[in-house]
Amino acid sequence: MFLKTSFTTLIVGVFVVYVLHTCWVMYGIVYTKPCNNPKGANCITPFLAGNPKLQLSIYTTLRSNAEGGHTLIHKEENFDVNSKFERTINVSLPKKTRNNGTLYALIFVHQAAHDPWHDPRQVHLVAQLTTYMVPKPPEISLISGEDKTKLHDAATGGGARAGATSVSDHPVSHWRSRLTVNIVGDHFLFDREYLPNDVHRYLRVFQNGKKVVYLPLLFVDELSNRVKDLVINSTTTELPLIISYDSISLGRLRFWIHMQDAVYSLQQFGFTEKDADEIKGIFVDTNLYFLALTFFVAAFHLLFDFLAFKNDISFWKQKKSMVGMSSKAVLWRCFSTIVIFLYLLDEQTSLLVLIPAGIGSMIEVWKVKKAFKIQVFWKGGKPTFLFGKLDESERRTEEYDTLAMKYLSYLLYPLCIGGAVYALIFLRYKSWYSWLINSLVNGVYAFGFLFMLPQLFVNYKAFNTFIDDVFAFIITMPTSHRLACFRDDVVFLIYLYQRWLYPVDKTRVNEYGVSYDEKPKEKSH
Repeated sequence: MFLKTSFTTLIVGVFVVYVLHTCWVMYGIVYTKPCNNPKGANCITPFLAGNPKLQLSIYTTLRSNAEGGHTLIHKEENFDVNSKFERTINVSLPKKTRNNGTLYALIFVHQAAHDPWHDPRQVHLVAQLTTYMVPKPPEISLISGEDKTKLHDAATGGGARAGATSVSDHPVSHWRSRLTVNIVGDHFLFDREYLPNDVHRYLRVFQNGKKVVYLPLLFVDELSNRVKDLVINSTTTELPLIISYDSISLGRLRFWIHMQDAVYSLQQFGFTEKDADEIKGIFVDTNLYFLALTFFVAAFHLLFDFLAFKNDISFWKQKKSMVGMSSKAVLWRCFSTIVIFLYLLDEQTSLLVLIPAGIGSMIEVWKVKKAFKIQVFWKGGKPTFLFGKLDESERRTEEYDTLAMKYLSYLLYPLCIGGAVYALIFLRYKSWYSWLINSLVNGVYAFGFLFMLPQLFVNYKAFNTFIDDVFAFIITMPTSHRLACFRDDVVFLIYLYQRWLYPVDKTRVNEYGVSYDEKPKEKSH
């Protein structure tokens, strides 16, 4: 029984177990068991249940431990935990911060009319207002040399560069223009025996008679700090800071803590600020239902990508002849996938899109080797390539394919060349290489229609087509690559129309003289 189980069934089974396990873990994160006996000794009661008068105070300092002085930049008197607000203030930057230095924010929630530095009932957190990242190269007109960033700054009187005049290849200090603060508004009763580990580090308690009371659960949302909100601080003495506050539930706090820890772990493994920003974009400004949809779509997208790769490899591994298949089409797909991969790499797109594209490129190179019957021999450390010969049937296939491509190329070649010239004149790019890759990828997306029709239902395409549509709107990717995901839908609709227009004629006799509309004759006994 187990020996008959296919590899695909095994992979799907492992995938289902992984999804169920993830759902169970997510349930354990969102749900926290409360204390059933409020008067019991194991209960930890909330300080907010007594409706105390609170104040929010925010300071800036050059060091996270506030050594060397601090400056008050904002305070909210009569601070209401359940009232949402957003404030925009101007923050003076110290000289050290302007000289590629750092700056921290100290957020205090304390009792009103009390000094936060001496209040025993205060809670505080430290947030970094600056981060280091390599600046994005400016986009220029390759003909006139005009800088798009300079034109924007001249029109608006400022911009995201905040006085920067040149782009460095090394990480420079960027200003985080948004500070998001949250407090758990639920009056939740914790049970000491079931206290979550993720909440424990944010929990500050004190003894009030026989009761153990915990202070407000203060949290700084680092996921809301996006790359698009970063500003290079070089010569500007003041920069704006948006302070945003909202109360959250305990379940959302625990989920946010786990997500921030996951992003931090990825950064420790070498993920850049740009890579982490793509992951942040999935979670920011979305509800839990959309996050669940995002998880399932991303998971199914990776599953179908893997099955497509597996099915493609199995098909080509068993193929011994190119009869009925065009080697030019195989060579074109190899070229197009490599161009798309280089384009996605140049655009610094999400790794969820980039990694499958890279794997697909390697598979297409291997398929070219199979299609052209290439053998590689190594002599003295240098490779020698030996090409096989085509038989008569394979040569006829090549002739038909060349004839079909001849007339279609008359339309597509001028369109691609005209698009590249238009982009060169009117659009701006980081470099000539960026323009070349963009022009090539637009041609690849256009010519892709020619090679898509016979492959619609190969390699799980029928399922992956619609998964790609949802994936294209959820995951950050270049606009042209997002639009290219809908090419399959156009071909699929044409296929359905053809099936309706030309149904299968069951009365037609095939080459064996059999009609599927006829009933088989019964044998006489």
